Amino acid sequence: MGDLWLEYGGEEFRQMSLPVVAIVGRPNVGKSTLFNRIAGERIAIVEDKPGITRDRIYTRGDWSGRHFHVIDTGGLEFGKKDEVVEHIRHQAELAIEEADVILFMVDGHDGVTSTDEEVSRILHRSNKPVVLAVNKLDDVKHHENVYEFYRLGFDEPIGISSLHGTGTGDLLDAVVDRLPDREEEEYDSDTIRVSIIGRPNVGKSSLVNRILGEERVIVSPVAGTTRDAVDTPFTHEGQDYVIVDTAGMRKRGKVYETTEKYSVLRALRAIERADVVLIVLDGTEGVTEQDKRVAGIAHDAGRGAVFVVNKWDAVEKDDQTMNRMIRDIRQEFAFMDYAPILFTSAKTGQRVRKTLPVVKEVAEQHALRVSTSVLNQVLQDAVMSTPPPTVNGKRTRIYYGTQVSVKPPVFVLFVNDPERIHFTYHRYLENQLREAFGFIGSPIRILLRKKKKET
Repeated sequence: MGDLWLEYGGEEFRQMSLPVVAIVGRPNVGKSTLFNRIAGERIAIVEDKPGITRDRIYTRGDWSGRHFHVIDTGGLEFGKKDEVVEHIRHQAELAIEEADVILFMVDGHDGVTSTDEEVSRILHRSNKPVVLAVNKLDDVKHHENVYEFYRLGFDEPIGISSLHGTGTGDLLDAVVDRLPDREEEEYDSDTIRVSIIGRPNVGKSSLVNRILGEERVIVSPVAGTTRDAVDTPFTHEGQDYVIVDTAGMRKRGKVYETTEKYSVLRALRAIERADVVLIVLDGTEGVTEQDKRVAGIAHDAGRGAVFVVNKWDAVEKDDQTMNRMIRDIRQEFAFMDYAPILFTSAKTGQRVRKTLPVVKEVAEQHALRVSTSVLNQVLQDAVMSTPPPTVNGKRTRIYYGTQVSVKPPVFVLFVNDPERIHFTYHRYLENQLREAFGFIGSPIRILLRKKKKET
């Protein structure tokens, strides 16, 4: 995004995958407390009971100008055959596999335990950079407890108090020092980046393979252009595309498709690098909460979006089946009513050929720029048709607007008092812009700013 988008309060979602930091350790060492401190808000559930964090939770962190994802994991335990313990361990192992840097937390009061030693052996085998945090050193007299943890075989342990924040600056310095450099992909600006996201087992991999095969695309023969065996550049009808990190669709093994929570992080990383996301739904199951969660990430990131209802061949139908599904999607994804809906079967190839033309249209709409004069004529007509409501006898005035960014389109409207414009009128203005310009498949942002008085 451009500097103006940042200036007007937007968040920069770069066309690259942010590095990942996983916080791991045995139960009740303070992982969630540290996670909340990095996030700057209370996201993870914190309770003084082992195992309370049952699944990984994700957030974005930043330190010294570096941005990264943080994964909070449940505590690792060994020797138990409990189903919940096994699930937590599986989640943590997946987080370790995905992480670029591992933040290993231990309890400075308890000293080195057998579980700490077992966790350390797993981390040594991962060959990932590890930062060792010795937590709960709230009192300076306990800081000498740090030295015991050298025996775990990592670099200098860092004593902290995640509860009070003591030492967390030094800890994050060490984490940032170990983050990999991520450079922007070397794709032309005209290349459309497409990510295919969704829950496990909805047919993402099959859809990709069908798109690449049935569309008779030209796969790039240039060495190194297929990044990590999951990014595939290709050309179709003169347009360059790249299918980016599609939730570990190939080469990753079935273990990645067994844990539903895992799809969220991979979707998030794929979305960051996409222009358009295909949100794949299972036509035989309908919409789930996980579908809404993944789609919400794409919406919040400002990406172009298309819903793809897959496995449509396996759905028992009558003459209203498709209409009911469309109605359900519009109801469940009311915040994304701009996104087109396709019904496909990756298995049979049904309607798959319609996918890329829709993707291209959405990409063009996502990058659409409107001239200031035309924009203000539309705004003037909208205000004349339905004036902003009067608040406490005071008129709300919209003076003028300008588009400050694309991908997604961002508009700044200068008004006499932003607080007077209710979200319903905000929605009305968005609908007027869509009616005038389309923006099919693209979210749009309308930011209200108080017009400065001329001096």
